[in-house]
Amino acid sequence: SSQARKKAARPCSKLRQRTGILEVGRRAGLIEQLSRKMTPVLRFLFPGIPKGHPALESISANMIANMLGLGWAATPAGLQAMEELEGLEEERRREGKKFVPQGVASNEMCTFLIINISSLQLIPINMIAYRTQYGSINPTAIVGPALVATTVSTIVAAIYCKWKNRKRS
Repeated sequence: SSQARKKAARPCSKLRQRTGILEVGRRAGLIEQLSRKMTPVLRFLFPGIPKGHPALESISANMIANMLGLGWAATPAGLQAMEELEGLEEERRREGKKFVPQGVASNEMCTFLIINISSLQLIPINMIAYRTQYGSINPTAIVGPALVATTVSTIVAAIYCKWKNRKRS
């Protein structure tokens, strides 16, 4: 039916729009600038990734998209980051450095996944959109509580990852 096609097309349209926003930010150099500002956080969370490794840029793009509430746009960068991290493990295997067996997630992969799931959001665009769509009087009232909740979840995630990585090393 026509209504079913419209409903199916809506998520694709939103995905195209959000990945487009992220691509515009990337081409304008905004992602690169924000990534540089995130370097201390990334070094803390991912000390085993060599400086300048492509995985760091993909991780940054993913985290920035999540912080801006562009969750769907974060997915391609997240997948790219995981591929880059797998490539890093392959390099480690070839060089005989400390590595995990093939098919096993590395500390960096686990940390990235957990931090990604906790998803710090400065602007919860989806929640604001849903609240607007369903007639909320103040759709942005969610911003404060969402910021507190996602900040706490991300801090807990970082602490957990650091603790587990120390136990695993």
